[in-house]
Amino acid sequence: MSEYVIHLPNGNRINWPTSLVLVLFHIGAIAALFMFSWRNLLISFALYWITVGWGISLGYHRLHTHRSYTVPLWMEYFFAVCGALTLEGGPIFWVATHRIHHQKSDQPGDPHSPHEGAWWSHMGWILWGETNHNNTRLMSKYAPDLAKHKFYVWLNNWHWVPMVALGVILLATGGWSLMFWGIFLRVVFGLHATWLVNSATHMWGTRRFSTKDDSRNSWWVALLTFGEGWHNNHHAHPTSARHGLAWYEFDISWITLSVLKAFGIAKQVRVAKIDAVLQEREAA
Repeated sequence: MSEYVIHLPNGNRINWPTSLVLVLFHIGAIAALFMFSWRNLLISFALYWITVGWGISLGYHRLHTHRSYTVPLWMEYFFAVCGALTLEGGPIFWVATHRIHHQKSDQPGDPHSPHEGAWWSHMGWILWGETNHNNTRLMSKYAPDLAKHKFYVWLNNWHWVPMVALGVILLATGGWSLMFWGIFLRVVFGLHATWLVNSATHMWGTRRFSTKDDSRNSWWVALLTFGEGWHNNHHAHPTSARHGLAWYEFDISWITLSVLKAFGIAKQVRVAKIDAVLQEREAA
């Protein structure tokens, strides 16, 4: 994994294209607050669930990265498009980065460890240095299963196309206010919510399992990210499709996946078999 080069926060190599895009999106998000309507809020929340809940949590993370379950190929591709709508890069980039994170979690080589500072783990790693968003050839080495699909290669190279298409649709159907809410505000909120999994859940929260990293469970991050905040559970059992392992650990992505399984759409669902361990610890 030594080819994946990141530059520490005290470096001077700021990634100007990425930084400029993020600045513009944050300005757009602030502008959207002056265009409030209940319609804009409801549509943006629905898009947030589709893009972060389906695209990142169910798609990029639990399906594409860890292969915690299987679905028909068309749904795999659909989840990947939803993930691209978050502005977090294409599927090959996202999956490769996350697999490196698991291999090097909170160790030298981790792309976004709080050991390099809270700011670095939250978004500094995106702003400084080359994050290889479009270096499909390099990142494919860490996601060869995705690189076998021409669709994933295309989407990784052109991950911004679905966002532009959605923006045009929102502008045409709801005007500038809906476009600002459904694109800029939704994306910025989603970015910070998912970045909290990199930062907050490696600094604050509870630890059920003694993992080799600093991963922690955070209920409030889980609420923002449809169950991704149960991060210590996840690092202890990375291939488990269920992250909220106790009854009180709300994991809406797991609930959604359970529905897909009940209808025979999701199959080969992997779940950590630790009920006895949980019962023992709950009783202690």
